[in-house]
Amino acid sequence: MAEEKKKDQQETAAQQKPEKDSKPDQAKHHEQCHHRCEKLQKEIDDLKAQLADKDDKYLRAEAEIQNMTNRFKKERAQILRYDGQDLAKSVLPVLDNLKRALNIEVTDENGQQLKKGIQMVHDHLIKALTDHGITEIPAEGETFDPTLHQAVQTVPVQDDQKPETVVKVLQAGYQLKDRVLRPAMVVVAQ
Repeated sequence: MAEEKKKDQQETAAQQKPEKDSKPDQAKHHEQCHHRCEKLQKEIDDLKAQLADKDDKYLRAEAEIQNMTNRFKKERAQILRYDGQDLAKSVLPVLDNLKRALNIEVTDENGQQLKKGIQMVHDHLIKALTDHGITEIPAEGETFDPTLHQAVQTVPVQDDQKPETVVKVLQAGYQLKDRVLRPAMVVVAQ
């Protein structure tokens, strides 16, 4: 405690001593302060620039992450939407063969029974495809649409036909939701 009193007295005495007002010392001191202020201001400006740069980089990185997330969600939705596309393309020739088998004329009882069994398989396959969004592209009597139909032959327009109309389907086309799996192979009146 005695030491603290002694220190306080020394500080008070030091404060009471008159300072020498020397103009060169004040000018030098003022110049040093001004130089130090300029240096500090430069450091502040540099730090502000670095912060702005980091903020910009951060915002760009965040935007890029958001874009990647959105792109991923969109791709995932498309994958889910068109899931089974390859399988469907592989099944279409089987469906074509079933249709060909159904177009054969049979006269005997065994042939009728076989055709009935083929019809049942055909109907079940069509239902399974339809349940999964795979449908036959309407073609015969429709206006020719190059996004849905593939013209393999053209014929002159007959009495009641309109130009650019599908008059015969050679092979059925199919689509999965709004995506064409296989265009319909058709004959078009021109």
